[in-house]
Amino acid sequence: MTLINKQDKIFIAGGSGMAGSAIIRRLNNLGYKNLIFPDSSKLDLKDSDLVFKWFKKNKPDIVIFAAAKVGGILANKTYPVDFLLDNLKIQNNVIEGAWKNNVRRLLFLGSSCVYPKNASQPIKEDELLKSSLEQTNEGYALAKICGIKLCQSLRKQYGFDAISLMPTNLYGKGDNYHSSNSHVLPAFLDRFHSHKLEQKQYIECWGSGNPKREFMHVDDLADASIFALENWDPNKNDAPLDELGEPLNWLNVGTGIDLSIKELAEMIANITSFKGDIIWNKEKPDGTLRKLLNVSKLEKLGWKSKISLNEGLLTAYKDYKEELKENKLRR
Repeated sequence: MTLINKQDKIFIAGGSGMAGSAIIRRLNNLGYKNLIFPDSSKLDLKDSDLVFKWFKKNKPDIVIFAAAKVGGILANKTYPVDFLLDNLKIQNNVIEGAWKNNVRRLLFLGSSCVYPKNASQPIKEDELLKSSLEQTNEGYALAKICGIKLCQSLRKQYGFDAISLMPTNLYGKGDNYHSSNSHVLPAFLDRFHSHKLEQKQYIECWGSGNPKREFMHVDDLADASIFALENWDPNKNDAPLDELGEPLNWLNVGTGIDLSIKELAEMIANITSFKGDIIWNKEKPDGTLRKLLNVSKLEKLGWKSKISLNEGLLTAYKDYKEELKENKLRR
């Protein structure tokens, strides 16, 4: 028997985003039909009064928190207040609203950036708060850490059934392909594709290309999210524990495999058929040198990533080109 059922009313906060929309697709495929996901024009998650009134009126059984203000290195560096304050408001309103309106289960989606810059690799859940964060996305990471700890504290003090997942770097359908305000993988897809069409002889990429990153298709995250909601009860005797033997309230989600940014660029050049040279601008920041998640605890519960990077990139590139066509038709 699973911890949620097909008749539950499920609220997906951030349902229009990449992670939220993937979760909605997966829920529908599994037969969950009682889904609610109002867009921001109808429910501003930064407005606490509006959010609390919405919860009181709609009374969801389950909440999946996939809402966030996200961006790449440049966006985080340029708008640190937005990434900290907006994310704190959004998650505090949704989590508190869920708790005070008797939601049965809540899943909070964090990020691998919550872990310290120099965390031991692969990164275990116990690394949280052991040392300083990577400065290029500190505001976003601090907000997400507060969300994790709020969920943990509500479980400890009030028995509220809130769990958290820490996904690695995501990509896939619905990604942000802006060349400067997006994450590295979608930015690469956009730039390599446009440089191919313009028949440019070379492409310039930020940093040395040496840092290593782990990437997971968003459809894998959606599958993991529903698996966790259906199967993971931190109060069970066989649930994952931290290094002190206490129940864990957050688990890593990833592939357990990383590669260098240089290798990623070469893969994307091959997939997009870009034939020019790749030049690395070492005056630009690299960010954290390595960020590979230890995903053994979630795997022990019975979930493992299924989509290989090559397969996922081919799908993502197809989705990207379809999105370009749709944007041209709208103009």
